[in-house]
Amino acid sequence: MSRITADEFRAIIREKLPIAAMMEAEVVSLEEGRAAVRIPFRADWLRPGGTISGPVLMALADLAMYAVVMSLLGRVEAAVTTNLNINFLRKPAPAPLLAEGRMLRLGKSLAVGQVELFSEGDPEMVAHVTATYSIPR
Repeated sequence: MSRITADEFRAIIREKLPIAAMMEAEVVSLEEGRAAVRIPFRADWLRPGGTISGPVLMALADLAMYAVVMSLLGRVEAAVTTNLNINFLRKPAPAPLLAEGRMLRLGKSLAVGQVELFSEGDPEMVAHVTATYSIPR
């Protein structure tokens, strides 16, 4: 069972994460060690070549990983990203994006997870992310 509810995480987005709120991030699911987050498509996120910009994909992945960490530890708002590695696999469609995150290893001071990013309605992954979070004492 998750240590934080989807509604509690939605409140954190509204109250503490203005970039995620501006992106209109929506918590699709939140369970122990897993989270799915969705953002709608916006034309102003396109870069030359017609692809959704990398910073948008990274922000979505980071938000999903933050939710995963909280699903295991509760409301640890001071947890921070120490590393985020992204592999862009294919051009995302001009569609909403879905991030599916899960914990790989939770230690005392570090949490390591992965996030898979998809264009909504397409089963082919557009990016793969590994992320490490520092857990406050």
